[in-house]
Amino acid sequence: MAAIPASFSDFDPVAATRREDRNRRQIRVWLYLVLLLIFALVLVGGATRLTDSGLSITEWKPIHGVVPPMNSAEWREEFEKYKQIPEYTQINAGMTLSEFKTIFWWEWAHRLLARGVGFVFAVGLIGFWALGKIERRVLPRLIGILLLGGLQGAIGWWMVASGLTERTDVSQYRLAIHLTTACLIFTATMAVARGLAPHSGGPSTRGFQIGAGLIVLLLLIQIFIGGLVAGLDAGLAYNTWPRMDGAWIPSGLDTLEPAWRNLFENPKAVQFVHRIGAYVVAGAVIWHAIAGFAGGNTTHARRAAILVLLVAAQMVIGILTLLWAVPLHAALTHQGLAIVVLGWATAHWRGTKGAYPPQTRVEVQSYGNGWATAQGV
Repeated sequence: MAAIPASFSDFDPVAATRREDRNRRQIRVWLYLVLLLIFALVLVGGATRLTDSGLSITEWKPIHGVVPPMNSAEWREEFEKYKQIPEYTQINAGMTLSEFKTIFWWEWAHRLLARGVGFVFAVGLIGFWALGKIERRVLPRLIGILLLGGLQGAIGWWMVASGLTERTDVSQYRLAIHLTTACLIFTATMAVARGLAPHSGGPSTRGFQIGAGLIVLLLLIQIFIGGLVAGLDAGLAYNTWPRMDGAWIPSGLDTLEPAWRNLFENPKAVQFVHRIGAYVVAGAVIWHAIAGFAGGNTTHARRAAILVLLVAAQMVIGILTLLWAVPLHAALTHQGLAIVVLGWATAHWRGTKGAYPPQTRVEVQSYGNGWATAQGV
């Protein structure tokens, strides 16, 4: 650090560093709360899909929609709106008001949680920004996450709207995009939180960092395919493992034209691709952990080894979910553990890069040399 002139003798770099550490700790606590809320949001979203509740609220009211029906007349009004869509007329005709309330509360809780995530993030961002606690390099990242969250709300309604006129359910494409966007928000939030945390090991080699990043990418792709599985109810196509329909490569994977549609619209093909994706992820994390130990960085390698265990547990839960014909509790466990795996992989990837450099800085006027910068890094 450059010498501080006498006129700046009141500057205390130790105090400045402590203040920065305190600010980072406070922001991390806030971001971890956001991550917990996103985790709950994804689980409730999964339950909403599995209970076929997603179309029970047929309007998008970002503000007024916070208040649910408060009396019998309002409940009947909501029910009448639901009766106008194909899901009711073609599948749920004859549903009682009590049954409607059950699916309504799932969707309402999902939307309320989504609003809660946005509120907690926006208030925290504005508050920490106003207090000058957010570092310059972090602020654009946080603003980007906030904007992505706003886009996610629009994507959610875009998804619901796909099932209100002609379909009896939502588009599997839009469902997968909605789920993956939520996971992108989770990933970005985790990466910032981890970047603001102390790291026990230094940055790893560039190759190991790239490997960790590729695993995060593979997980996001696998989650997208999982969204297609959920949207098509493809988990019910074949409930056997390790073979499908008695074969390693079953027939009927290419029944749609053009051929690319099978990857997104053929339930058997989508389930098959999701299975292959799981094997690819498992192979990648095992290779990554072995590379970490071979490279000599045991701190990062141990974290990669834990990732191997998490992926193995996720595969076991996935297989059981399939064999049990997708019961609600198993499917939600599978989805929740997917978020845990993604969170650990993201934290590990950020860990291989090290924490964000400290920003403690003060500009001073040097004698006869213009301006100099004293910086603790």
